[in-house]
Amino acid sequence: MVKNTYQANTIIIGGGISGISAAIELLDANKKVIIIERDFEKNFGGLAKESFGGMFFVDSPQQRFSKIKDNVAQAKKDWFSFAEFDQNEIWGKKWANEFLESTEKVYQWLKSKKVKFFPVVHWVERGLDQHGNSVPRFHMVWGTGYGLIEALLNHLKSHPNYKNLQVLFQHKADDFKIENGKITGIAGVNEKDNTSFICQADNFIVATGGINGSMEKVRQHWHKEWNTAPEVILNGSHQYSDGLIHDKVSEIGGNITNLDLMWNYAAGIPHPYPKRKNHGLSLVPPKSALWLNYKGERMGPVPLVTSYDTRYLVTKICEQEKQYSWQLLNKKIAYKELGVSGSEFNDGIKNKNIFSFLYSILKGNKHLISTLEKDSPNYITANSVEELVKKMNDLTGTNDVTIDVLQKTMDSYDSNFDLRKEMMDDEQIRRIIKAREYTGDKKRTLKPQKLNNKKNYPLIAIREFILSRKSLGGIQTNLNSQVLKFSKNIEEQEVFDNLYAVGEAAGFGGGGSHGKRALEGTFLATCIFTAKKASDHIISK
Repeated sequence: MVKNTYQANTIIIGGGISGISAAIELLDANKKVIIIERDFEKNFGGLAKESFGGMFFVDSPQQRFSKIKDNVAQAKKDWFSFAEFDQNEIWGKKWANEFLESTEKVYQWLKSKKVKFFPVVHWVERGLDQHGNSVPRFHMVWGTGYGLIEALLNHLKSHPNYKNLQVLFQHKADDFKIENGKITGIAGVNEKDNTSFICQADNFIVATGGINGSMEKVRQHWHKEWNTAPEVILNGSHQYSDGLIHDKVSEIGGNITNLDLMWNYAAGIPHPYPKRKNHGLSLVPPKSALWLNYKGERMGPVPLVTSYDTRYLVTKICEQEKQYSWQLLNKKIAYKELGVSGSEFNDGIKNKNIFSFLYSILKGNKHLISTLEKDSPNYITANSVEELVKKMNDLTGTNDVTIDVLQKTMDSYDSNFDLRKEMMDDEQIRRIIKAREYTGDKKRTLKPQKLNNKKNYPLIAIREFILSRKSLGGIQTNLNSQVLKFSKNIEEQEVFDNLYAVGEAAGFGGGGSHGKRALEGTFLATCIFTAKKASDHIISK
């Protein structure tokens, strides 16, 4: 017997950024809204709260301030190049076009919620074989993702129609109720006391995130270009992004697509202070570090360097016999360049302390380095090559790395600096020089220099694993964010009139608006954009 029954105009399944954004828009129209959120109230905001808070915008005030020329046509060229859309992909392309023509609307929406951005725009995913961001577009939220969610929740809780919102925390939605072919409710379990509930409404929005919090589903849908799934995959997603509602949508006839398209990261380590099972911390690898395979050999022929093509990094590591990698660096590089892709360990910008933030840029993130030295066994320091190799092998329980190979790897790179500048023939050095031409990278990137320099000891080796992050595929939707029904003929596809999917649950629009790759900063922005499209359509009914 159902213990509790709730009613509203719209039920939102999931309290992440897309669910919160949809709720704000619906409250603006004086709609009665219920959010079903499986997590604790203190975690309201989902994975966005843990993110770095980068946002993708085109021709923004920050870009214009830095004299960065950008426009929608240029952004579309970059996006579609990087996406490598399947020729049969229709809805993903439509959503990409729609979003790229609307980034200013998302920017203004956020500004109206008192979200602020750091003036320097970052330049990531520049591309390798596939052309990526031709200009910097990664706008950092002042306060990181934590500050972003804080601003949205402050706006939500001070909303004049806040009384119309009910949030059911620690409630798990797990089944749709259908009468006469129409969705009438969503049933589930209150995990606080293990009682059942049902929420009845006119409209339902799926905002549950993707599948990448389930390692079982990640392995099941592992892309064929990535060989077999690694033995170790760390969870850098949300533990409740498990694809449960994807399965339920599929069961009632909704179309799920592109689940093999994922945005995983190449430089994950087990979190030193895990908050959930298999919790991984995503490092931002230094451009000046050498990226090595499990034997201590430099991977190539094109060297692995961060901020160009994340998918390429994952692909090359998964080609190896053992699918983990090493970063080889020294303490000078670590202080200047090593970072974390998230709100953690970025205290200056997270806490909106400009002096702390600038100090970390000038002097390095000493809090992060000391934490890794103290509490991460995968962060190894040594005062000689021999000592480093021993510790690396002790960690893995193998003899995979030899002194001879690691010494030759370093010597081969360092020998470039014994030549005249015009004679240097190393792609990584060329990329470092090129990156430093942009002010935003110059402040965080050292001049090219020898790695094996005793003045900059200790030497450091960081063992890194593939880290599961984002689902680029998901529930297929039309441009109103309505869920599309499965059909072999796309021209005959029907929609669920009152079922919507937004954010990562919808592959950030249409079941795959990014294609194979993301230009980064695009996830949070498309979560908001798809949520607004769903709420606008509900309001217009």
